[in-house]
Amino acid sequence: MSFTILQEISAQLQHGNARAVRELVQQAIDAGVPVECILNDGLLCGMSVVGERFKRTEIFVPEVLVAARAMNQGAALLKPLLASSDVKPCGKVCIGTVRGDLHDIGKNLVKMMMEGKGLEVVDLGTDVEPETYVRAAVEQDCRIICCSALLTTTMSVMTEVVDKVRQAGIHDRVKVMIGGAPVTETFCAQIGADRYTPDATTAADAAVEICRTLAETR
Repeated sequence: MSFTILQEISAQLQHGNARAVRELVQQAIDAGVPVECILNDGLLCGMSVVGERFKRTEIFVPEVLVAARAMNQGAALLKPLLASSDVKPCGKVCIGTVRGDLHDIGKNLVKMMMEGKGLEVVDLGTDVEPETYVRAAVEQDCRIICCSALLTTTMSVMTEVVDKVRQAGIHDRVKVMIGGAPVTETFCAQIGADRYTPDATTAADAAVEICRTLAETR
């Protein structure tokens, strides 16, 4: 029974049916399905499919937003249970659009994909100062700082973020990921950032990989 209901949660999430996802998650909880299974084999499994389809351009931003809303409906029921069952996120990141840039659609999409991979995401918003990223990473114990920029005029702020991370002496445990329309792999190498990704799904996969690697070396 549990396997069937988890498949249905995944399927309804992929269709963006928030009401059905919420009802099915509650049914699974009532039936005694382990919380971790509901999260991993139901919600995150469904969101992973959505991410892959988005990466292949089979679906687009509106469909991803609807699926993310459905996931959040189910996750809201699980949160208090996750806290009491010691199920921890696979990593923690902070994300924001850099100083001087107010665009947030790309940032928000990356955030959703990362949450869909089981990461805990601290959203710093837009127009974020380099010092704010570093402070958030230290205070919130984040493993990754994610910087987004849509304007070529704000890309240079990413250089400041990388420099601030190194000056703070935290680069051994906090990595910097960058992305956005004008950003390239070459630019990432030039400024010494740790990872560039061209899309939200790849960013989420890379963040999980980085968090796991850092966890193994601690």
